Amino acid sequence: MSAPSTTPRPAAAPTDDAAVTSPHHDATLSVWPRLEALLPQVTKPIQYVGGELGAVVKDWDAATVRWALMYPDAYEVGLPNQGVQILYEVLNELPDVLAERTYAVWPDLERLMREHDVPQFTVDAHRSVRRFDVFGVSFSTELGYTNLLTAIDLAGIPMLAADRTDADPVIVAGGHAAFNPEPIADFIDAAVLGDGEEAVLEITTIVREWKAEGSPGGRDELLLRLARTESVYVPRFYDVDYLPDGRIQRVVPNRPDVPFRVHKRTTMDLDAWPYPKKPLVPLAETVHERYAVEIFRGCTRGCRFCQAGMITRPVRERSITTVGQMVQQGLEFSGFHEVGLLSLSSADHSEIGDMCSGLAEQYAGTNVSLSLPSTRVDAFNIDLAQELSRNGRRTGLTFAPEGGSERIRKVINKMVSKDDLIRTVVTAYTNGWRQVKLYFMCGLPTETDADVLEIADMAHEVIRAGRAATGSKDIRCTVSIGGFVPKPHTPFQWASMERPEVIDGRLKLLKQAINADRSLGRAIGFRYHDGEPSLIEGLLSRGDRRVGAVIHEVWRNGGRFDGWSEHFSYQRWVDAAAAVLPGFGVDLDWYTTRERDELEVLPWDHLDSGLDKDWLWQDWQDSLGEYEQDDCRWTPCFDCGVCPSMDTEIQIGPTGRKLLPLTPVTALKVPTGAQQ
Repeated sequence: MSAPSTTPRPAAAPTDDAAVTSPHHDATLSVWPRLEALLPQVTKPIQYVGGELGAVVKDWDAATVRWALMYPDAYEVGLPNQGVQILYEVLNELPDVLAERTYAVWPDLERLMREHDVPQFTVDAHRSVRRFDVFGVSFSTELGYTNLLTAIDLAGIPMLAADRTDADPVIVAGGHAAFNPEPIADFIDAAVLGDGEEAVLEITTIVREWKAEGSPGGRDELLLRLARTESVYVPRFYDVDYLPDGRIQRVVPNRPDVPFRVHKRTTMDLDAWPYPKKPLVPLAETVHERYAVEIFRGCTRGCRFCQAGMITRPVRERSITTVGQMVQQGLEFSGFHEVGLLSLSSADHSEIGDMCSGLAEQYAGTNVSLSLPSTRVDAFNIDLAQELSRNGRRTGLTFAPEGGSERIRKVINKMVSKDDLIRTVVTAYTNGWRQVKLYFMCGLPTETDADVLEIADMAHEVIRAGRAATGSKDIRCTVSIGGFVPKPHTPFQWASMERPEVIDGRLKLLKQAINADRSLGRAIGFRYHDGEPSLIEGLLSRGDRRVGAVIHEVWRNGGRFDGWSEHFSYQRWVDAAAAVLPGFGVDLDWYTTRERDELEVLPWDHLDSGLDKDWLWQDWQDSLGEYEQDDCRWTPCFDCGVCPSMDTEIQIGPTGRKLLPLTPVTALKVPTGAQQ
């Protein structure tokens, strides 16, 4: 794709000729003049321009604390990220705080930035990231680590935290992958576990007060103040000792005023945090273009592979009235035509029926559609199907049985039967959907070839049932397979991984089984990720500080955008591990295909997600015995540890309220600036 010859100039900070000759000269100066000259030479230059509806540009000199927020992936993936958008808005609402966004730049622009000495920049005012007080990075996946290193290097920030001075920003990691930040401990200054809304405000207060006092004690004192909160982890204040066989002996503070354990943050009253109020409307195409509202946070279904469900406990529902108000305000501001009701399992909201019917009624006759991006097989019913298709627009439906056989679903605690799935999919087909997506995992603990091959039987049965129910052969389903990756703070944190060749062999057998019946097979799409990226993700997800040297080596050898198949190189990771890890007495298999025992000190044991380690171990043993665990929302407490240790509680309805009254909407006006 060729870039346009000219690029629109965004609203930005004041510029000066000095910025052209020295982009690091003054933080108030935009690097835009130098960047603009490079954009005609790169693909999709619009992603670096900024100026989106919802973007905020504030006066640098009027701000006391300045944040640069990053989602370490391309603009098209990073801009829709809900977490970054929420923090961006929460921070910018404070009069003396400034927050701007930065994303990973593609290799074509990275090369030009190095050639022309253009630093990592924010898209809002094109300021150098190095000049901010705090550089916050949100990780949804560990495969974004190499992009963090690129951003640090382009920003002109010393790669190793130990080499930074008072002139450098404090780099803070957050997001799900921050629950084990040890592989990037050398590169970050701090990590926040859990919800970020209140955490960023607390960090802001600490930075503000430290600066007002004249920055006493420099960078070390600021980090110490953050660590004393007991909810900000500062790796430099902890030492790791190892046993002769490579296992961790202990992780202990190296100074007396630092806590032994760091606790996660939990935002309890979601109604008090109705963000985003002014969602960002992208200028370039992105992976999601909708107004997304998180209808509840947390999950107690207890799927043993699911880190997100474990670390976000307890369940906290947003009230139906707040959801309705957020949707109305968000659509009026943005002009989006799709509303995504987000959570880990949206149909589990205690008032989801009234919520969907109320929104469908509210936007009847408009072009607004509703979607539940995450829908459990056993929670989808005909009423939901009818409400989701009320305006004639049917968004995609994805159901996740996760395991192919009844046995493996007991192992992973995914309590869904084959009959549940068939009944659910038939409901969708008979309500006008012609295609559904079924998501499974391969490489699960105790899995055999037979477990995986049952996926083919299930897919065939789905097509047969759909054709019978609709009388049409225009029925399709897509089978999507992901590789299992053991994650910290889950019952499977002790599990071994399968080797890539085993995963790939099972997927080959599955594809053959799907296509064995050609009349059914031609109606079934088959998408999969091979076993190699999953193994590397496994290395990063359960790694310790020694893995940081592998990440650094991969990055030096060109590793970028490892979450993208066209950029990922398995061999590069294998070679880096082989070059680095033997020096520590371990290897790639030691981190991935090795099963841990009960007493082993895990790299994240000093980071408290609220879950009791003994409870996790017992659930791991229950999984091996194929024992299912109920959802504690509706049954007595199972003592996972979260509610008492975090001083929280499950918050669920029903509230007895309805979505209405809201002003009925007959037509949505596209706001000024949203037209593209």
